Amino acid sequence: MHRYRSHTCGALRASDIDQQVRLSGWCHRIRDHGGVLFIDLRDHYGMTQCVADPDSPAFKQLEQVRSEWVIRVDGKVRRRPGGTENAELPTGEIEIYVTEAEVLGPAAELPMPVFGDQEYPEDIRLRYRFLDLRRDKLHANIMRRGEVIDSLRRRMKEQHFFEFQTPVLTASSPEGARDFLVPSRLHPGKFYALPQAPQQFKQLIMIAGFDRYFQIAPCFRDEDARADRSPGEFYQLDIEMSFVTQEDVFQAVEPVLRGVFEEFGEGKPVTPTFPRIPYKEAMLKYGSDKPDLRNPLIIADVSALFSRDEVSFKAFKSLVAGGGVVRAIPAPGAAAQPRSFFDKLNDWARGEGAPGLGYIVFEADGSGLAGKGPIAKFIPAEVLAEIAAAAGVKAGDAVFFAAGEAGKAASLAGKARQRVGEELGLVDTERFELCWITDFPMYEWSEDEKKIDFSHNPFSMPNFPLDDFLALDAADKDTILAINAFQYDIVCNGIELSSGAIRNHRPDVMRKAFAIAGYGEDVLEAKFGGMLRALTYGAPPHGGIAPGVDRIVMLLCGEQNLREVVLFPMNQRAEDLLMGAPAEVTPKQLRELHIRLNLPEK
Repeated sequence: MHRYRSHTCGALRASDIDQQVRLSGWCHRIRDHGGVLFIDLRDHYGMTQCVADPDSPAFKQLEQVRSEWVIRVDGKVRRRPGGTENAELPTGEIEIYVTEAEVLGPAAELPMPVFGDQEYPEDIRLRYRFLDLRRDKLHANIMRRGEVIDSLRRRMKEQHFFEFQTPVLTASSPEGARDFLVPSRLHPGKFYALPQAPQQFKQLIMIAGFDRYFQIAPCFRDEDARADRSPGEFYQLDIEMSFVTQEDVFQAVEPVLRGVFEEFGEGKPVTPTFPRIPYKEAMLKYGSDKPDLRNPLIIADVSALFSRDEVSFKAFKSLVAGGGVVRAIPAPGAAAQPRSFFDKLNDWARGEGAPGLGYIVFEADGSGLAGKGPIAKFIPAEVLAEIAAAAGVKAGDAVFFAAGEAGKAASLAGKARQRVGEELGLVDTERFELCWITDFPMYEWSEDEKKIDFSHNPFSMPNFPLDDFLALDAADKDTILAINAFQYDIVCNGIELSSGAIRNHRPDVMRKAFAIAGYGEDVLEAKFGGMLRALTYGAPPHGGIAPGVDRIVMLLCGEQNLREVVLFPMNQRAEDLLMGAPAEVTPKQLRELHIRLNLPEK
């Protein structure tokens, strides 16, 4: 018999009754029932109940073991007594009567229990992550992560994509976040950077003549943590394709993601065909470029209605006259809600930095509608009816209003839409709703710097006649700010999974694109010289995308935080509490790297 096991703890069934077996694992739970010991022995594969009574030669030794001790047991498989079977365990029909035991690894007193799903503080969970990972739910999440990655790989290869590996030590490149820098011992004063994404390398692979690239790529960004963003590092399904249009990218990526969500979504419906929603439409209807389409509420623009002469609500009227907007958020059935419902939403809006949320409650009035609420008396009946029609509401419903400068009003309306949808129970949490957000603006106006700048990805191809683009003058501000790019995002349930683009493969167009944003040839050459040189030697039209693996797994596992689907995450301060990183280094190491520290004063 093998030194440690003849079977795993998840393998034995009723067909194995009367066999002599050997198992090794962790003592998950220990119970003493009137002098009879029951030990649930756990390993990676499952759990088996082991039993020892005072007649067992192993009884005295097993009396000494405690939770999470690692032991080996030998014994005979027998059927559990009638009525004690456990239908939730694959091994629930049998148990092992232990005749011999060996302690392989005793455990100290536990800082947190492995049995059960109690919540524990983040610092304890991360410092003892190896214990946290023994817990059933987290263990299952990590296994699900591996299965999802296997599925992504298989689906990509079925579409004739080939997996490449790109460098991890590379040059610093401005990609929207801070780089992690690595000092060079051989080149004093110079630094490598860990890649924020393999963006330039995957484009160079296309320029080199390969056609369909993918990689489960590690990416490194020195940015603050969020629930849906890991500090330091994350993984993405990086994809690039040659000789493709935007629609070709959609057709290649959509079945991969839909298939993965169908495979691992535990029967939840998945969007059959991802809708294409232009950015401007998304900002108007949903107040966000990452809309949660499980929420049926649609925002309406009612600015023009509040500018009418017969409307006397001066706050909105003067705001619209000054270039602001008023957005209406429908609230179906809200008329039945108590006053506290409306007060709570007003308080929430103030917490978001807004004066509040104006609202109207609609009631039947003969064959028409009447309005109640703080602003209803300032609006005549015919305009109330038009507001109701624009917002798609009827008697018994309500409408909330977000007003202000267009960007701020859209943001508040989007948050209010989600809040109202959740408060009224309208969000269907038992489905996956995916969509494409398209037609992102190429440029935006920087109010701080009083100049035009890139709004998204500087390597994207403008969705604009290229001859006209090359002829643009910096004075054509309105025309420039109206240019869209071939840029797109995939969104699932209100979470952005990825951004992508058709790349700018023409050096003349790239020079012009950067010049419009105020970056001279010297900056372009210094930051992107390698890419620019490559484009001058025959570059194919190409494009791609990079869905976030961590976020996909988080959604499929029903988690709210990436920490629950990553093996060894950092905390919110980008610290690895288990390994003690970041850590101080020795003076010798600093000398070898020709580095002297200039630390801030404490």
